Amino acid sequence: MTLLDSSLWSDKIFTGSWTAGSADSIDILNPADGTVLGRSGMASADDMRDAARTAAAAQKDWARTKPAERAAVLRRAGQIFEDHQAELIDWVQRETGAIPAKAGLEIHVAANECFDAAALPHHAMGEVLTSDEDHWSFARRLPVGVVGVISPFNFPLILSIRSVVPALALGNAVVLKPDPRTPVSGGVMIARALEEAGLPAGVFQMLPGGAEAGAVLTEAPEISVVSFTGSTAAGRKVGEAAGRNLKRVHLELGGNNATVVLPGADVAKAASAGAFGSFLHQGQVCMTTGRHLVHESLADEYVSALKEKAEHLPVGDPTHENTALGPIIDEKQRDNIDRIVREAKDAGANIVAGGTYENLFYAPTVITDLTEDNPAWSEEIFGPVAPVRTFATVEEAAEIVNSSEYGLSVGILGDVGEAMKLADLVRSGKVHINEQTVSDESNAPFGGFGDSGNGSRFGGYSANIEAFTEIQWLTMRSEIAPYPF
Repeated sequence: MTLLDSSLWSDKIFTGSWTAGSADSIDILNPADGTVLGRSGMASADDMRDAARTAAAAQKDWARTKPAERAAVLRRAGQIFEDHQAELIDWVQRETGAIPAKAGLEIHVAANECFDAAALPHHAMGEVLTSDEDHWSFARRLPVGVVGVISPFNFPLILSIRSVVPALALGNAVVLKPDPRTPVSGGVMIARALEEAGLPAGVFQMLPGGAEAGAVLTEAPEISVVSFTGSTAAGRKVGEAAGRNLKRVHLELGGNNATVVLPGADVAKAASAGAFGSFLHQGQVCMTTGRHLVHESLADEYVSALKEKAEHLPVGDPTHENTALGPIIDEKQRDNIDRIVREAKDAGANIVAGGTYENLFYAPTVITDLTEDNPAWSEEIFGPVAPVRTFATVEEAAEIVNSSEYGLSVGILGDVGEAMKLADLVRSGKVHINEQTVSDESNAPFGGFGDSGNGSRFGGYSANIEAFTEIQWLTMRSEIAPYPF
């Protein structure tokens, strides 16, 4: 069976069945060569409102479904991702500009998200409380109802499914709006897997759409929780709108993440880690290493090693096995990367490697001689750019790391004892000692501080249960209590 048979989903949205959206369909483009991969249906604001109402109606029966049945659906979905791995990898590569390893990672993590979520229905959903009253007292977890999910283009499958399947496992319905640039990887794949796995119609709905459609998820009364992954600027708008409507919102936003290279570190290994952190998927990752902070004793050697790697990483068609970097997603994103690089140079920075592009292929870039307010150091670039500065002491390194408004991920390379000291000083949702900044596992809590979001809201039993359930206090007596009135 071909899971992504285009005759099923072309020009359609998924509302429990494949139907035409009210907005005009759009072409799905391959960023590597501009060819049209297919046509995506697009939802209007009214389509999204209808989806929220349908999901709310379907959720009631789904919440009453036995835990074993919910778990079985999710296990089957995970197996479907594994069984159709080759087909799905091909789509992720062509739609997102991913090299084979990145595309394979998306499918692998998607399957694991389903398998881990399948354990949630059998997890403890509350606790027994002590009480001074003559009753039993409980705090029990209940589904929130309908969860709205808005996901981005860069890791579209992972960043959609990590909210979708835990929410479903816990008895909620889900309305997903994937990025219209990557609607198949970010939405159609999930819809088809859940459809084939036997999820009841209406419990999951997938509607690519524009800003007007996405805004409905923050407004519709049927939506109780919004899970958003994307830029900090867009996240602020989502958070503001959700707050006005008294909805809980989970925001996973941008980052300007630092890799710190301590004195005495193995420079060859550190440069390899730094290159991976900055250049993986063309730097289009919220966890990308956007700042390389190197001890002054190693700076020249590190920059030389990083430059060597940047100049020898193959850039081109991501379907070719030796390619290390594929295309930027579109011209708008490419031009923003190039703007920051040009402004950095104008402000006095030195472009050691790269700084050029052809079509949507941006060369791996290394920049030095940066001040704290240089845009290449202070802004999230979201491209294959490695800015490098130096530090003298662990305390200075911590001060520089914490000077950013973001706080998503920090990598510390070198002596473990010194790294532990630094880890206690930095403000970050994730700290990786002797690893670079890009890392994600389905059973680990994921989130950032400051402008990177509002905390760990994804991954692991505790974070997912906290994100997608409500607490209800329940008391119980053997007979009606006596009252003084």
